[in-house]
Amino acid sequence: MKKILAVSGGVDSMVLMHMMHKDNPEGLIVAHFDHGIRQNSADDYNFVEREAKKLGLKFIGTHAKLGVNCSEDKARMARYEFLRTCARNNNAKIYTAHHSDDIVESIIINILRGTGWRGLSPMRSSDIGRPLSNLSKADIYRYAAKNQIVFRQDQTNNDEKYLRNRIREWLISLGAEKSTDLKLKLFEKYITQRNLAIEIDEILAEIKQKPNYSRKFFKNLDRRTATEILRHILRFYDISLTRPQLSRALDAICTFPTNSRFSLNGSNFMYFSRHTFSVESVKN
Repeated sequence: MKKILAVSGGVDSMVLMHMMHKDNPEGLIVAHFDHGIRQNSADDYNFVEREAKKLGLKFIGTHAKLGVNCSEDKARMARYEFLRTCARNNNAKIYTAHHSDDIVESIIINILRGTGWRGLSPMRSSDIGRPLSNLSKADIYRYAAKNQIVFRQDQTNNDEKYLRNRIREWLISLGAEKSTDLKLKLFEKYITQRNLAIEIDEILAEIKQKPNYSRKFFKNLDRRTATEILRHILRFYDISLTRPQLSRALDAICTFPTNSRFSLNGSNFMYFSRHTFSVESVKN
C-alpha cells in the first residue's frame, strides 16, 4: 500500500520523511497543506516540494486561505480532509509525525476540556500511522542534527492564542526535571489507556443487538469496560445516558431481582430475568 506522508516542513515531519525514505522509499507520497494562515506559508509549501523532489518522492500540495483568525480545530479539520482525500485518491494510508510530546499535550488539552477516560488515549485513528509516537521532541532534534536534516520554523508555534502552545510553555516553565517526570507519567497512562481502549473496541466489534444480554457477562467485567459495553448496547436503541445514569444501570444489572425492571430515562427500561436482561421502550 502507498503511504501519504503529512509533511509541514517542520523538524518533526522532515525527520519522518527522512526516516521513512531511508527505510523504504517505495510508494511514498509527500502531502503538504498550506493553511494560508501566515503570510509566508507559501515558502513552506515550496520548501517541502523541493525537499521531496530531492529524494525523488511524489509531491501533492494545496493552498488554502483559512486566514489569521482560523482556530486550531478548523485548521486541523481542513488539513485532515485534504490528507484523507489524498489517501482515497491514491489508495494509501496516512502517516503523521506526532511524537510523545504531542500525545502528552493532547492529553492535557482533553483533561482541561473535561475528558472521559478515552481522552487519555488520543490519536488512535486506525487509518493514520504515527511511527514517531514513541520518540520525544528531544529525540527528534537529535536525529535531525545527526543526519543534517534541514527544516523550517513555524512562527505560529510561539503564538499563545493557541491552547497547545500555552500548554507547551507551561510544561517548559515547570523546569526540565518536573516537566520530564510529568510527561513520562502521562505517557505511561496513555499506553495503559490505549491498550484498554483497543481491548474494549475488540469486544464491542463482536457485540450485536439481540433480545437478551447476559447479566453474568457484565458482572465479570471491570467497571470501566462494563460501562463502555453498556453504552454501546444502548446505542442500538438510540438511548444516550450520562455517566451517572450508566453507573446506576450497571448497579441494576448486578443487583436487581428476577422479574423486575429498571427505568433508564423514563421511557426506556431494562427488564430482568434471573440470568439475562432486555431493553425495551414504553410507548405512551
